[in-house]
Amino acid sequence: MAVSGFEGFEKRLELHFFGDDPAMDNMGLRLLDFESLVKVLSAVQCSVVSAVGNQYFDAYVLSESSLFVFPTKIIIKTCGTTQLLKSIRPLLHYSCNLGLTLCSCRYSRGSFIFPKSQPFPHTSFKEEVIYLEENLPSNLCYRKASVMPSKMTSHSWHVFTASGQAHIISQNDDLYTIEVCMTELDRVLARKFFQPPGDGKNGDVAGKEMTKLTGIGDINPGAIICDFAFDPCGYSMNGIDNDRYSTIHVTPEDGYSYASFECVGSIFDDNDYIAEMLKKVVQVFRPTTMSVSITCTSHEVWTRVAHAVEPLGMKCRSCAVDEFRTSGSVVFQTFTVRRK
Repeated sequence: MAVSGFEGFEKRLELHFFGDDPAMDNMGLRLLDFESLVKVLSAVQCSVVSAVGNQYFDAYVLSESSLFVFPTKIIIKTCGTTQLLKSIRPLLHYSCNLGLTLCSCRYSRGSFIFPKSQPFPHTSFKEEVIYLEENLPSNLCYRKASVMPSKMTSHSWHVFTASGQAHIISQNDDLYTIEVCMTELDRVLARKFFQPPGDGKNGDVAGKEMTKLTGIGDINPGAIICDFAFDPCGYSMNGIDNDRYSTIHVTPEDGYSYASFECVGSIFDDNDYIAEMLKKVVQVFRPTTMSVSITCTSHEVWTRVAHAVEPLGMKCRSCAVDEFRTSGSVVFQTFTVRRK
């Protein structure tokens, strides 16, 4: 196997369920006991390092990224050489025991920095799609796989969606998900995500310090933050703000530095809401290259992205759009620093 660094680019799986029991709207998947979640995560090869919850959902920081559990929706995002898609079978088993039925699935990821280091079923997008096709129930009959290109061969966006007859875009069609992937971070800023050798601080304490020191705490001041710093370097956080989440993961090492930011917005938000957050994110990391993927039912949201980041010295290099019957459209944009 080629000698490589840590794979920052995450794989992301989002599953939606429905249940006949009206009480499901309150707890549903949140009734899964911790031991069951541990079993799901051990199939993926990661573990929980920190957690926080509120009346709407539970958020877990993992040894490799994040897990969000809502009553009828689960989102798992993992990096490194985790086998994310192996979570599907155990999740279907446990959700069935709770009287829930899977109604839609979305899998997405960027382009790996070290693709040859990925284990099955993540050895290629083709393998991932075959694995998804074989492990999803047949009622999810509307399926589509797409690789969205950019002008940079190293950056493309991979999306697979599957849904059943019953799942046409849900009542949350005002919401959109924004996923930002940043590479070649500013070296001085990336150093803030290293722990000083021998300072003996645990991951929770060091994580809180990094949140404050880097300005991450100011991105959404209203959010409750659950953060964790890894030894000797690396950082993860989940933010919870009422029924919305945000998450950041950082792999700061030179040569393959990477940071991701993901959050949920609404088309009814103030127009500056997402722009202000994106500006703050770019200023925390100052990446050389950045891609932004927005999954939404409304097209106008993505135009705000360029307006937000271009004044910070980034230039939009490419923009691709694809339509997915059940999750709306995906708009994939790439940006690089303007050469002085």
